[in-house]
Amino acid sequence: MSTRQDPGSDPTSGDTGSDEDTSAAGQVRSWCAGRLPADWFSAPPDIQVDREEITIVGTLPDPGGAGDSDAERAAAAEDRIRRFREETRTRRIEIAREIEHRFRRKVSWGVTCGPVTEMFTTLSVPVMTRLRQSERRVLDTLVDAGVARSRSDALAWCVRLTGENADDWLSRLRDALRQVEEVRGQGPGSA
Repeated sequence: MSTRQDPGSDPTSGDTGSDEDTSAAGQVRSWCAGRLPADWFSAPPDIQVDREEITIVGTLPDPGGAGDSDAERAAAAEDRIRRFREETRTRRIEIAREIEHRFRRKVSWGVTCGPVTEMFTTLSVPVMTRLRQSERRVLDTLVDAGVARSRSDALAWCVRLTGENADDWLSRLRDALRQVEEVRGQGPGSA
């Protein structure tokens, strides 16, 4: 699958698993189910929530025909994405403002169409961490080798690489965290 992003964007996804974020994710999904126009997407959108951002990625119908080449399908998908982005811009901004006011998080939008996923907007959030010398040396090696421009870029590169290579494990971990939240919600004192 091909992924294109607007300049300066950085993909972020996944629930954090904390009590506050998990309940917020359910509230956001419920709110969006009633608020997003039914004709926008061919399936319910993928909605990810963390402490700072709500990411909504919808699926558009695949414009490709049975005999189309991969390049033709990708070009048709990019055209459909571009048209959707322009036609829904005003409405997406309006909905994003409502969500931001209600849930106190920024909203990012994206779509998938056939083999192409494009994020229209995303948030890059600074994250502070403490690293020991051996860990800083890993980042410095990536910088010295030209893989990253700075320690910050090197750390982001490491996180992306880990996410790509551990996606199955991270998905199972997120599912387990959701199950824990469901059990907690059924416990004594929950209303």
